Amino acid sequence: MKIYTRTGDKGQTALIGGRVDKDDIRVEAYGTVDELNSFVGQAIAELETEKFTDVIADLEKIQHELFDCGGDLASVSKRRQEKLTEETISYLEQRIDILMEETPDLERFILPGGSKPAASIHIARTITRRAERLVVRLLKQDSSVPVVTLQYLNRLSDYFFALARVVNFRLDVKDVEYIRSAKVFHTGKRKE
Repeated sequence: MKIYTRTGDKGQTALIGGRVDKDDIRVEAYGTVDELNSFVGQAIAELETEKFTDVIADLEKIQHELFDCGGDLASVSKRRQEKLTEETISYLEQRIDILMEETPDLERFILPGGSKPAASIHIARTITRRAERLVVRLLKQDSSVPVVTLQYLNRLSDYFFALARVVNFRLDVKDVEYIRSAKVFHTGKRKE
């Protein structure tokens, strides 16, 4: 099987239901989601299987969802059926809540990094934010883009933030607070 087709040699690529230039905002958006998926794969490869079974399962699920997200973004067909759903977002929200319970309260911004896998997850978080910005631009041009895609990416970046903190916590690596940060997060606990 040959993996090259030569159909993109003139700067265009196929979508589901059409063709566009390779620098089209739609291609940029789903290409960024593909880049993100690669960093999620890198994070999985850096995690110790025994200590992070739940995290690896989440990340593998997310990799499939990112393929779904890319497919949703690559479709211009009038008969398309989106693969991402509200349930996908609800699951992420549940996982974020669980992860945040595992880590110490946070009052200030933290620097991305810590352990190697947490650093990879922070990279995934920032790429997610870029993908989200690109989808916002795409939505301004094409209102038929599924809004759930934007919502998913927004929630996914929050998930990666919570996850990076959990990974550092389980590896006994402290988050490094940004030294010039004011107290921006409130614990919700009242002082007696």
